[in-house]
Amino acid sequence: MDTLAQAVRIAEAIVFASAEPVSADAIAERLPGGHGVEAVLRELKGRYNGRGVNLVQVAGGWAFRTAPDLAPVLRAERPTERRPSRAALETLAIVAYYQPVTRAEIEEIRGVTTSRGTLDQLMEAGWVQPGRRRQTPGRPVTWVTTPTFLDHFGLVSVEDLPGVRELMEAGLIERSSAVVRLPGGAADGDGDPAAADPAQDTAIDADLPLFDGD
Repeated sequence: MDTLAQAVRIAEAIVFASAEPVSADAIAERLPGGHGVEAVLRELKGRYNGRGVNLVQVAGGWAFRTAPDLAPVLRAERPTERRPSRAALETLAIVAYYQPVTRAEIEEIRGVTTSRGTLDQLMEAGWVQPGRRRQTPGRPVTWVTTPTFLDHFGLVSVEDLPGVRELMEAGLIERSSAVVRLPGGAADGDGDPAAADPAQDTAIDADLPLFDGD
């Protein structure tokens, strides 16, 4: 067996055996010499094209995922998980776009007090976690998103978060000129109604829910 074929088999086994996405560096550590990890992953990904599972890059690593076109066949009824509250979704959006962010900053952006249960709910889902303490009086804890958040929403990194335009088109943000552009959102002047006031880039209308739902 040639060394490339053996390296591909090793990478396949590593990714298959892991419950979490595996970084390219972690795979490279176990590969035999002579072949770069990029070439090995490219070969492995090609071998799974058109099959029932695909090799995909997600949450900063590599994982096997069911082919998207087979979703209807695999759909099954199961007890529904508790749907995140509107407060939890608003808080998650703020953490995702402003991280690292303190609880006080979350409350300032939302315009309301954030209950302990809201952050607990997001932690239980594995979507947020405490970050470094801010080097300010009181040394408040900051909050950041997790690899589980990226994996759940199919993102490689937080840089892949959708802009305001995409969120509006998906119905996750109400269409209103009062919506202020989120960091990383659509660029000024591209027709996004939120881009009219770039001086307010770091604020969100406190009276306007970011997400529909309960």
